[in-house]
Amino acid sequence: MILYNLFVTLLVYSLFQQCQNNNRNTDLRITTHENHYSSYTPDSLAHMDTSLTYIMGKFNPEEHAGFVEVDTMYADRKGLFLREDTYEAFQQMFDHALKDGVRLTIRSATRNFTYQKGIWERKWKGETKLNGGMAATEIQNPVTRALTILKYSSMPGTSRHHWGTDIDLNAFNNTYFSSGDGLKLYNWLQENAHSYGFCQPYTKKDDRRDSGYEEEKWHWSYLPVSRVLTNQAREYLEESMITGFLGSETASEIQVVEKYVLGINPDCL
Repeated sequence: MILYNLFVTLLVYSLFQQCQNNNRNTDLRITTHENHYSSYTPDSLAHMDTSLTYIMGKFNPEEHAGFVEVDTMYADRKGLFLREDTYEAFQQMFDHALKDGVRLTIRSATRNFTYQKGIWERKWKGETKLNGGMAATEIQNPVTRALTILKYSSMPGTSRHHWGTDIDLNAFNNTYFSSGDGLKLYNWLQENAHSYGFCQPYTKKDDRRDSGYEEEKWHWSYLPVSRVLTNQAREYLEESMITGFLGSETASEIQVVEKYVLGINPDCL
């Protein structure tokens, strides 16, 4: 009888331990999924490039360590590059979204200083029309011209797209995300993107964000890395450094670092 009772006690204890282990494993899976970016501790980012050269996009992502080309399975064309950590997180988010009937397509990824300079100067010279169809050359005052371009395009040296952490998804206009498949996609991102470390930096302007670019529902940033780089920009990037392109003389008067580089959704800071 004593042996029988001992056997039952050991059996119950064994089953209890197995149940506890299963619960711990389940909790671990949930934590890993819901807080994907929390695993990126300062130690794991200790060796990342946070130089001003990097922050200002003065490098070639095709040759920079830690950057990879995005497969066309995830993008609308070849030749797009991201940081490896950002790309890995996006792939996990892509898989989850696809299971929910949402397909995420990267339309733009890393853009270095030279690339951004081309975008900016084509608008500055009127070769690319601004939103609404107006040419920037119709605006004589250089500060007003720069501010008009800055509604949706960054000055070279100040773009988050320099960092390899930021992506534009599916469409470049807010109207697309207001109905149909676009609305479904945006709602999915709002509900799930944070689980993979992504944040929308350019939300609608309100009392929480009263400066910077206009709302961009397509633009998402990989927070574990971009938060570090944002802090570095706050500490070391100055308007006087923003040079080397047409209209750069307006950067200081506009306070482009304070109002645009740092003028983002507070949840992304």
